[in-house]
Amino acid sequence: MQENPTLANSVAPSRRGLLALAAGGVLSPAIGASEALAQATAFELPKATEGVEPFKVSVPQSAIDDLKRRLASTRWPERETVGDWSQGVPLQKAEALVAYWRDKYDWRRFEARINAFPQYRTQIDGLGIHFIHVRSPHRNALPIILTHGWPGSFVEFMEIIGPLSDPTRFGGRAEDAFHVVVPSLPGFAFSDKPVETGWDVNRIARAWATLMQRLGYERWVAQGGDWGAGVTHALAHQRPQGLIAAHVNWQFVFPEKLPENPTPAERRAIDRASCFANDQSGYFREHATRPQTIGYPLADSAAGQALWMYEKFQAWTDNHGNPEDALAADAMLDDISLYWFTDTAASSARIYWENNRAGLTGLSAGRIELPMAASVFPHEIFCPPKAWAEALWPNLFYWNELDKGGHFAAFEQPALFTEELRKAFRSRRA
Repeated sequence: MQENPTLANSVAPSRRGLLALAAGGVLSPAIGASEALAQATAFELPKATEGVEPFKVSVPQSAIDDLKRRLASTRWPERETVGDWSQGVPLQKAEALVAYWRDKYDWRRFEARINAFPQYRTQIDGLGIHFIHVRSPHRNALPIILTHGWPGSFVEFMEIIGPLSDPTRFGGRAEDAFHVVVPSLPGFAFSDKPVETGWDVNRIARAWATLMQRLGYERWVAQGGDWGAGVTHALAHQRPQGLIAAHVNWQFVFPEKLPENPTPAERRAIDRASCFANDQSGYFREHATRPQTIGYPLADSAAGQALWMYEKFQAWTDNHGNPEDALAADAMLDDISLYWFTDTAASSARIYWENNRAGLTGLSAGRIELPMAASVFPHEIFCPPKAWAEALWPNLFYWNELDKGGHFAAFEQPALFTEELRKAFRSRRA
């Protein structure tokens, strides 16, 4: 293990903009004030090194005040012309979420919760990577790396870190314990934003292998959903030293040629994938082709950032019509606020562009020899049948289809998700 507990870094506000405001005559008053506001409400990440350096989050109060001002000055369009979500987030729901974010949501509560976890940054392949790392108190715990996607973040896993790392405190068995590593994808949260192209799932997977090696783990497993599933499939292909098995809650196992006479389960998977491609993938196409352009309005409008994500919490969770059926408003705003305060709308969208350019956005990741496990949650974007996985994963060792939960499985159903990982990896611990 190489962690250095003596170096404590924190996110601190930059004051350069305030100096610009005082530099009379150099800038026009309007430009100077604008730059001053931008600098006073931003924060800079500490420079990462190849050491493993402790990290804490501290958003400047000026950024919180600026958020509230922006939310209060939101300009709204007219209401939708339908009675459902088919045109996007209904105006009434949008106004209610923004009002709650402005008047009742407490970032400082969430910031304290983040900082209760051991967090670190380390430089891998030239990029600073942020991660949570919780070592289990139990002997023989199995190291696991959990990878999120978009519009997710490490927030999705915060409820399961404790039960995974210290199961006896949560009604579990010591022999099911994990050492838990939760990195932030490049361009997300408190990881650096890439300044060059090339950060596709294959490069991220290589970085994760380096991270696990740097933490001293010689035998470990991987898990992921959404883009995290893409990274986990890539890890399974690469089979880096120490990786013994992987688990995904979104399975990229579509057959190269679809069956001529599909079974009912195959037909459901095909229909759901078609619905996603034809009705729900507008955001995907924008991210995959023009991430910089969508970054401008989302970076400038807090309401826009919130509703761009809130729509997906409605579309992809196991709910009865409203996202709040599956996730509390505070939980969604924890994730939304993380994107807002880190100004990662554009940088997070680029993961789509990178993988689209690399030809890595298909529904199948191909044949994988690494031992694989899967938990299928019923409101996933599409749910492939087990036979498709068996055809591509010759070493499939665990498959379970659950009766509730959706795309954000760990976020929506933390107890179920925790139990799935415990059960899935029991046979890999020997």
